[in-house]
Amino acid sequence: MIPRIHRSILLVALALALAAPARAQSHFPADEDLQVMLDYLVEDGATPGIVLGILEADGSTRVLSAGTGGPDTRPLGALSVFEIGSINKTFTGTLLADMVARGEVALDDPVSKYLPDDVTVPSYEGREITLLDLVAHHSGLPRVAGNHMPDDPANPYGNYTVETMYAFLSSHELRRAPGEEFEYSNLGMGLLGHALARAAGDSYRDLVRERVLEPLGMTMTGYELSSEIAEWMVKGHLEGGEPTAYWFGTEAIDGAGGLRSNARDMLAWIAANVAPPETDLGRAMADAHEVRKPVEDDMAIALAWPVRTLEDGRTILTHGGGTGGFSTRIGLDPGKRVGFVLLTNTGEFPDDIGMDFLRRGAPLDIPVVDVPEATLRSYVGRYAAGPGPGIAVRLEDYGYLTIRVPGNVRFRMYPESDSSFYLKRTPWRVRFTRDDAGEVIGIVLNVGGQDRAARKMADEASASE
Repeated sequence: MIPRIHRSILLVALALALAAPARAQSHFPADEDLQVMLDYLVEDGATPGIVLGILEADGSTRVLSAGTGGPDTRPLGALSVFEIGSINKTFTGTLLADMVARGEVALDDPVSKYLPDDVTVPSYEGREITLLDLVAHHSGLPRVAGNHMPDDPANPYGNYTVETMYAFLSSHELRRAPGEEFEYSNLGMGLLGHALARAAGDSYRDLVRERVLEPLGMTMTGYELSSEIAEWMVKGHLEGGEPTAYWFGTEAIDGAGGLRSNARDMLAWIAANVAPPETDLGRAMADAHEVRKPVEDDMAIALAWPVRTLEDGRTILTHGGGTGGFSTRIGLDPGKRVGFVLLTNTGEFPDDIGMDFLRRGAPLDIPVVDVPEATLRSYVGRYAAGPGPGIAVRLEDYGYLTIRVPGNVRFRMYPESDSSFYLKRTPWRVRFTRDDAGEVIGIVLNVGGQDRAARKMADEASASE
């Protein structure tokens, strides 16, 4: 049974949409197609639950979901709250840009300027760690402090204190000069958040709430489990499907992670970033997007935002997040003014559905043809080009074929002829081959312009397993 659809689309909004004039082609697929993709991600075991929020260029938003938030939780939808992990860092980058604009700090300030005098921050041959080094992951500090020993593996940052961080800094030796090389560091971003709080004479949590969240109306984003957030909080799960505890951090790690949010609030964050308003906060967002350091040929780093240049020259900003029981990602294309947020309640989510569409744009939308059920049924089975489970083709109860390649969930196939199909989830083309007697003997997948052939090995029963 495909999980029940939960969508945040009101009947009033639907009526208005029907009455409104036709708009430009959407960047993302239609709800009907997206829903099938989400359903199969859940049904095939990628995650217990998933929420996908989409921002189109005209400012409209869509939220779709599949699966469950866990026992004793509300049905998944736009208000469902997830741990967003390291997406938190994009808020820290924007807060830094805001404080620079206010004259409270400068990017080239050494972080030691904002720490107690008795704390020694490591340097390398006289080169000190600056705020820019921290936000751009070029400080030379490791991912986590080597002296931190979690007292609860299910909540690894619960006992990570400022004193622990100070002790590590005072004893650590850098292996290279700050600014030389990219090395992702939760420690560094936590240190940055702490330094900004000390510079402002406030807590980091209050700074983010007052300067970023409240101006954008993000009322269900925060660190604490307020009554409203707790009401909509989703249960996290380990990769094997077992429920796991929530993560709670401390002020030493708040700049790196700890926020909880939902699709509604994250779409507000994305919308403000793709089209920054003419406000101090909007200008800080735009400043936070400016590239500060190169990382790879197609990737650079802004103020916490990874910036990727696509083959067509477009620039997109992305950030992922992960905690013990949640995997999340946001992505946005300021040039096209589109973006997405993907929220799942599993600690390991291997699929990249949102990024695929952000990079590629609108998928193939070729008119489909009617294919007799008997013809569709003749394609059902397993196809193999070597050892392993092979490619499975199924006829679903809804009357269409799906294909599952090892390592993936099922993808719906759309017929463009009796024997040729295309996918909207990924730019593959599929063609079935027959022998002289008319029996189906193989399948040809065209992936990236290359044909990959496999012979039919199984009957319908084995393909439906």
